[in-house]
Amino acid sequence: MILSVSRRTDIPSYYSEWFLNRIKEGFLYVRNPMNPHQISKVSLSPDVVDCIVFWTKNPEPMLDRLEELAAYDYYFQFTLTGYGRDIECNVPHKRERMIPVFQRLSKEIGTARVVWRYDPILFNRKYTPEYHVKAFAQIAGELRGYTESCVISFVDTYRKNVKQMQELGVYELPPEELRAFAKELSRIATANGMMIATCAEQADLTDCGIRHSSCIDKERIERIIGCELKIAKDKNQRTECGCVESIEVGTYNTCRNGCRYCYANHSEESINKSCALYDSRSPLLCGAVTEADRITERKCESQKESQLRFWN
Repeated sequence: MILSVSRRTDIPSYYSEWFLNRIKEGFLYVRNPMNPHQISKVSLSPDVVDCIVFWTKNPEPMLDRLEELAAYDYYFQFTLTGYGRDIECNVPHKRERMIPVFQRLSKEIGTARVVWRYDPILFNRKYTPEYHVKAFAQIAGELRGYTESCVISFVDTYRKNVKQMQELGVYELPPEELRAFAKELSRIATANGMMIATCAEQADLTDCGIRHSSCIDKERIERIIGCELKIAKDKNQRTECGCVESIEVGTYNTCRNGCRYCYANHSEESINKSCALYDSRSPLLCGAVTEADRITERKCESQKESQLRFWN
């Protein structure tokens, strides 16, 4: 199985102590967001965890503890954008803190296991296409030689973030302007030795040098683990999403990055309420088991093919 850590919150930044404690214990609990009294017990045995996919804007708290993951294969999706704190309110300074963290992480685990995400891209009066091109070029230059891949996507509007999008004055580019913008990002990425791809986008930008890709990517995982996987597309994701099946271990309303485009949090009040329940020793992230809860064992199996193969 593949562990997603996590689409719902930034575990490496805020809850790495909890996750590494769960690694030691060999299991964790995940509450079903659609049925709050249903809890799954997920095995973290290296025998069944084929790969861990970390999603983060700041993995710095994990850098000195990577040896605790020695029994596992994993990679990081590291979001690094040109936004200021008006958009990504609690993310540390990009040039002073996050770029050096990215570089250090890459040195520790290799360029194939750190994917640069410049997403989601939104356009408004401040964050114009010209602004993004300049920011993208500056970051790409700093990350040259530290990653093989860059993933981009464009901001989506959901019920949970529509008010924020309106307040920010977000607009869409006309198709031809969008294609010209995409071609420029592609040119910059290629010049810095990076393959660039989109994530869960309907638009076909292949003629711009940008291919469709996925976050939990079968091909990437197979390269990292050195064998093939017998695994299907994740049916729980959007049609445009190419991710393969994974088990999500995060909890909504727990991310403290404060990104204004986020759809994973209801409100500041809900975040504070959830975070007040955080206990790094609990099997649940930001919660405790109650008498009304029902715990069931999640079926966890390795998806590795028995025949190993070597990759170029």
